[in-house]
Amino acid sequence: MSIRVLVADDQEIVRTGLAMILDAQPDIEVVGQAADGRRAIELARRLRPDVCLFDIRMPGVDGIEATRALAGPDVEDPLAVVVITTFDLDEYVYAALRAGARGFLLKNAGAALLSQAVHAAAGGDALIAPSVTARLLGAFARTGPASPTVQPVEALTDREEQILATVARGRTNSEIADEFHISLSTVKSHISSLMTKLGARNRVEIAMWAYETDRVRN
Repeated sequence: MSIRVLVADDQEIVRTGLAMILDAQPDIEVVGQAADGRRAIELARRLRPDVCLFDIRMPGVDGIEATRALAGPDVEDPLAVVVITTFDLDEYVYAALRAGARGFLLKNAGAALLSQAVHAAAGGDALIAPSVTARLLGAFARTGPASPTVQPVEALTDREEQILATVARGRTNSEIADEFHISLSTVKSHISSLMTKLGARNRVEIAMWAYETDRVRN
């Protein structure tokens, strides 16, 4: 079955381009487009797409607010949101990830990485653009978290600390499995344990926690 995607960007040429790239994929279907966050929220709640692809800077309700409304901590049945931005040091990206975004991309990422991000989000995974992960999350983590960093409910094992570092650097489950010579199911088990111990909803929040606690340095 096709992955159903909603695209929201206030620039028509960008929105159309993203939709064309995604529709060209054999297993992806763009089911809706929006020019602002308010319309994106309305369409997302009505269409329930598998993945929402949101620009951060939009008029009225921006991508951060839209993400929080659809994937925030208070949302009972959150949707998968991937945010996309022009600048790799855009101050809004970190806020969007805190709002519940499952990953982010730069608008110059290219068709292959865009498709990969959509597939990852639809599969419950997350793709944080590897080229900017350390610099971006590291820079904002140094400014200090918005609230006191949550301490794990149980101490992390040595292996979990290793997995934590690789997740924070944007590695996929397959790459982690190859690096440590373990199975994919074992990787997923470790990540699930990390989410439980850290109270994280997804691997993006695991990555942010790693930077906030200086587990990973640039």
